[in-house]
Amino acid sequence: MGFPTSINHFFLLILSSFCLGVSSVNDTITSTSFIRDSDSQTISSSNGDFKLGFFSPGNSTHRYVAIWYLSQTYIIWVGNRDQPLNDSSGVFKIHKDGNLVVLNGQNSVIWSTNISVNATNTTAQLDNSGNLILRGDSSLTPLWDSFTHPADIAVPNMKIATNRITGEKIQYVSWKSSSDPSSGYFTGSLDRLDTPEVFFWYNKTKPYWRTGPWNGRVFLGSPRMLTEYLYGWRFEPNDNGTAYLTYNFEKPAMFGILTITPHGTLKLVEFLNRTKFLELEVDQNECDFYGKCGPFGSCDNSTSPICSCLEGFEPSKPEEWNSRNWTSGCVRTVPLNCTQLRNESEVQGDDGFLQKNNMKVPDFAERSDGNQDKCGADCLANCSCLAYAYDSSIGCMYWSRELIDLQKFPYGGVDLFIRVPSQLLPRSSDKKRKENKGLIIIGIMTAIGALATAIGAYFLWRKFAPNHTGSVPQDVITGNKKEITKLEELPLFKFEKLSNATNNFHFGNMLGKGGFGPVYKGQLENGQEIAVKRLSKTSGQGLEEFMNEVVVISKLQHRNLVRLLGCCIEGDEPMLVYEFMPNKSLDSFLFDPLQRKCLDWKKRFNIIEGIARGILYLHRDSRLRIIHRDLKASNILLDNDMNPKISDFGLARIVRGGDDDEANTKRVVGTYGYMPPEYAMEGLFSEKSDVYSFGVLLLEIVSGRRNTSFHNDEQSLSLVGFAWRLWNEGNIITIIDPEIWDPMFEKSMLKCIHIGLLCVQELTKERPSISTVVLMLISEITHLPPPRQVAFVQKQNCQSSESSQKSQFNSNNNVTLSEIQGR
Repeated sequence: MGFPTSINHFFLLILSSFCLGVSSVNDTITSTSFIRDSDSQTISSSNGDFKLGFFSPGNSTHRYVAIWYLSQTYIIWVGNRDQPLNDSSGVFKIHKDGNLVVLNGQNSVIWSTNISVNATNTTAQLDNSGNLILRGDSSLTPLWDSFTHPADIAVPNMKIATNRITGEKIQYVSWKSSSDPSSGYFTGSLDRLDTPEVFFWYNKTKPYWRTGPWNGRVFLGSPRMLTEYLYGWRFEPNDNGTAYLTYNFEKPAMFGILTITPHGTLKLVEFLNRTKFLELEVDQNECDFYGKCGPFGSCDNSTSPICSCLEGFEPSKPEEWNSRNWTSGCVRTVPLNCTQLRNESEVQGDDGFLQKNNMKVPDFAERSDGNQDKCGADCLANCSCLAYAYDSSIGCMYWSRELIDLQKFPYGGVDLFIRVPSQLLPRSSDKKRKENKGLIIIGIMTAIGALATAIGAYFLWRKFAPNHTGSVPQDVITGNKKEITKLEELPLFKFEKLSNATNNFHFGNMLGKGGFGPVYKGQLENGQEIAVKRLSKTSGQGLEEFMNEVVVISKLQHRNLVRLLGCCIEGDEPMLVYEFMPNKSLDSFLFDPLQRKCLDWKKRFNIIEGIARGILYLHRDSRLRIIHRDLKASNILLDNDMNPKISDFGLARIVRGGDDDEANTKRVVGTYGYMPPEYAMEGLFSEKSDVYSFGVLLLEIVSGRRNTSFHNDEQSLSLVGFAWRLWNEGNIITIIDPEIWDPMFEKSMLKCIHIGLLCVQELTKERPSISTVVLMLISEITHLPPPRQVAFVQKQNCQSSESSQKSQFNSNNNVTLSEIQGR
């Protein structure tokens, strides 16, 4: 027999009230609604991305209040991390004093937000960024929030902050272990606010490692932390003395979790549309540990031993140094002349600077505004200044105490100028310094006479050397005046000089020939070897490419880009002069049955990484944002040490805007097999076009096969299609070049193939950015997303496209030149 309807309604009302008090209550905790662990209750952010509740980590039975993203796999905050519950009797609620508290089974407070609350009705809300915010009454100003009381993890919009007046900090503290979220051994904080950098401390007092100063784009002491770590970071000082670093993503669909691991490294997990896209960890080496080589000692992980004293210094404790304990550092062998002069002693001359390239700058930098010349002059004028460095975004950095935590990088960092007495300077530098000093004095005393002499010399030069710069070709004269100016800004070579260098452009000196014209090897009078690219008279498109290459590459400088030495604009055939690459191009090794044996896996991986870094520079780090549009093996040149250098910028385009910005063209130029579908078919190109080309190139390097070597394979259009078929069959290992296969490197090879397939995915938005690609290559990645459908799996009919030959250094290449209607 059922209850009367009125009684049913009464019980439903009571049950509803009870549920409001103890169950999941949307995104808010109030004085009458709370979370009880025994009932597995949680609250959720309104977007559903974040939840707050109780959890146990790993194999532990302890219970903690935490916030997680998507699932308890991704804990982003732990409340009672140092006051665990031993059972599931815990309650998380608003206490009578207005604080958020965790109560145990005896109703005792074991954790509290512990603030003075004047409000009578506080509430706590979990917002859509994962921040738990405690507010009083109807106040919009938070009384407390989890973002300013973090655990070990930073997510977008969180801050790492320090107040220069009070010394208060927002710090991040690692877990003790993967199963123990209690405060661990490593702490991250923002320090050295004049040149802000992030420090990682061991046991809160001993510096463990540091990022180096932040210059607005990168941390100068962390070249391995590339743009996927740093893109979206910004440094903000504010009026109350607090400075902070924060990061965010431009795309709302992206989310990142940055963790200080229990062993003191940084780990990044990225999500796209709530799906994990990338997981990687910044690897560390011995030189990263703070002060590894002591004062005035420099650490280089590529040498053995890794520590050495700077020039003019010697180990302070040779016995310890010989036993590989370098922490005592080095001492100066010859005192600075400036110090002796100050002490009224006889000196041999002034001090000067030894330049050290690609360095992590020492700790305790002092900053001032000025250009690089002013940095050096100001340092020399101050006897306490021991070194200086310059960064265009930071300005001058000086050091007046022991130089500690120096490191030599293979790339990145800055040029560091170490002060030494003149006796230790190279003779040429010393001579040049004295000559410059004499010239300054003479210039001051005879300024008027010098000016008259200069004017007279100019007119003599115009009379007797009228063809020094040569006459600009008529086609160039009628072109853009700004481009003519850029030509004339370059070092100019006389035609006669280049003719002599190339044996009158002898056929035997020719390195290659394309639509632009021939490329010759030459040798200047000083013995320097060069490559001369000559614009053919019959080239229909060469002049445009010539001008484009000058405009683009004259502004670039990177160890993985070929260097433009100058040009010649005499006569009807303009010429570009490049540094000579003795090992020619990558294709001459990679696709030659004999030469390919010279490229073992270590060399190939170094080439892959170097190409990726070169593209990263073009896309993100150069003064211009450049899309190459013709990346292929024949456009990758190799120096003496087989280091890769990207060449041939005739088709490159300077663009502006964000990652996903696309440009369109009615003339599709490039090389079949390396073009992504959106470019080949619709004329749309973006940074992801170069990523696609890089993916093809990566697959070629791993397999040793040309992308276009599958003409007779009815199932595959190209290497890309062949690799995709093998991937789906679970047999991708068979694509690896037998010449390089080694079980020791199999994991690395398979990872590169995986990355290559991600780069050649059909949809532009699914390809990773080049910065993500670099991080995938250099980091210990524990997760990579599976590749989706790649482009050009089925055979295409390309007979309607017009084909031509294109210029490049060492080999002939088919190039598509198709007129299409771009969107």
